[in-house]
Parts: sequence; structure tokens; C-alpha cells
Amino acid sequence: MEFQDYYKVLGVAKDADLKTIKTAYRKLARKYHPDVSDEHDAEKRFKEVAEAYEVLSDETKRAEYEQLRKYGHGGQSFEPPPDWQSKAGRSHGSQSDFSDFFENIFGKGGYERGAADAFRSSEDFTSQRGRDIEVELPLFLEDTFSDESRPIEYSLPHYGPQGRLPDIRKTLKVKIPVGVVDGERIRLKGQGGPGFGNGPAGDLFLRIRLIPHPLFDIAGTDLSIVVPIAPWEAALGVKLTLPTLTGKINLSVAANSQSGQRLRIKGKGLRTRKGHGDLFAVLKVVMPERSPAQAEVLWQELAEKAQFNPRKEWESS
Repeated sequence: MEFQDYYKVLGVAKDADLKTIKTAYRKLARKYHPDVSDEHDAEKRFKEVAEAYEVLSDETKRAEYEQLRKYGHGGQSFEPPPDWQSKAGRSHGSQSDFSDFFENIFGKGGYERGAADAFRSSEDFTSQRGRDIEVELPLFLEDTFSDESRPIEYSLPHYGPQGRLPDIRKTLKVKIPVGVVDGERIRLKGQGGPGFGNGPAGDLFLRIRLIPHPLFDIAGTDLSIVVPIAPWEAALGVKLTLPTLTGKINLSVAANSQSGQRLRIKGKGLRTRKGHGDLFAVLKVVMPERSPAQAEVLWQELAEKAQFNPRKEWESS
């Protein structure tokens, strides 16, 4: 199997912090999402990006990956050390979601082995329920507002009298329940691995992964967005246009607003089973990168006339 250079996949440095990794994943996940990408290998690249993020965003997995990097390099044949045993545990993805490298390092399901055992013990075998399959379903935040069914495609194991055959691809149309949250598992009965003999098919579990949004952060059912405002807008007040997941709205910022102040917009958060969460606009006062000479004169004049000391409370400490 090939060694996977996850840092190269995300295009980040080897000492990148979690924020940088998350930002890189946001950008690439949106670029290669199969629903919107025009790239010919979008699905493959999306899975590579998701796999890299799965490892580098998890402290335990990343630490183990760092231990293994000294044994292999990207694109080269690789085998883990003989005594290697992951402490990170099994991934949430299905065995068909991630690469052989990932599954050999962090573990995978025992489906193939269990099926082979069933064939080997066919003399005593009457019926056996098929194994459950779990696949990851990436969703944009905007997708959680849609009531339309969406197609999903996944691999199913396939067996004949002589044992395992190449996997088959199955496509379903699925209506995503209202109010899904990141990490939630949706069960589709009977859509998993085929049963043996007269046994029923297993179930398909869809694990929801909400793709990080470039503008909005999630806190439960609420969203937050940073709203940059100029110093004079904070002082004088301003009316601005604010993006939301369902369109743009008008927002009034009162005079003498403070950086870090949170403005609540009711009902503009995530869709829930009982309604909607809220959206919080977090004000952030930003300075121009450069000020012309005339503006600097005005700033100096303001400083003299305002007679304002933002650190006055320090004087009494």
C-alpha cells in the first residue's frame, strides 16, 4: 500500500495548527464536493481530503501518524511496523470510504473476514443477517434547509459460491431528516450488506458530517458570524447587509457599539425539528491597513477632543 502524505493532501505545513487544518479542509471540501465540483476526479479527491482531515484534526490519530511518518514517504510502498497497534480506535467512516493505508493503520471492520468464515462453515450455515454498513454523508449547512431527496452512492460487498466478488455500487435517493446535527447517524433498514441463506440484509447507517462553512460557526443549533465594521461605523452606527444561510437581511448596528458585542438575529440559525436556532452577529472593529495623511490628522484631532482612555481601570489596580 502507498504511504499517504496527509499534510500534502491538505496543502498545509507539518507544524500546522488545528485552525489552519480546519481552514484548509473547508476550502478543499467545498472545491471537491461531488454535488458542486466540475473536477473529473472530485469524488476521489473529496475522500482524500476527508481522510486527511479525519487524521490531522484528531489529536490521537495525528500523534500516531507522526510516529509512522519516519517509516514512509508519500507515494512509496509502506508497511507499518510488525508490532503496530493503533490506540485511536476505529474510524467512523465505512471500510470503502478511506484508503488501505488508513484502514491498516487505524483499523477497519471485519466484514470480509466474517463473510469468509460464513462460506467456510456453510455445512452448518442456515441463515445469517447481513452486516451493517456505515458511510459518511457530507452536507453543506445550506443542505440542511432542503426538503428534497438527494442521491447517495456507496459500495456493497458481493459474494458468490466461491467467496467474495468485486463490490457493487448501489444508489439510493434519501430524504435527510429535518434538524440533523454533525455526527448524527441515520438508519436505513435493509440497505446494508446482503444476508446469507434466508437471512435479512443488514442496515445502512449514514453518519452526517457538516462541512465547515467559510462564514458561519456552529454552536448547537445556533450560528455565529463575525461582522467586520470600521471604527467610525462602531462610533456612529451603521446599517449593513448581512448574509444568512437563507439569503441576505438588513442589520442595524447601534452607535457606540463595542468590538466583540453579539447581536442576536432570531430564527436565522440552523433548522431544527421544532423550528430554527438563532444567528449571532459578532462585531469586530477593524482598522484600515493604511490611512492617508489627511486621515491621520483627523485621527489625531479625534484623540485630542475625545479625551478617552480605554485603560483607565488599570490606574486603580
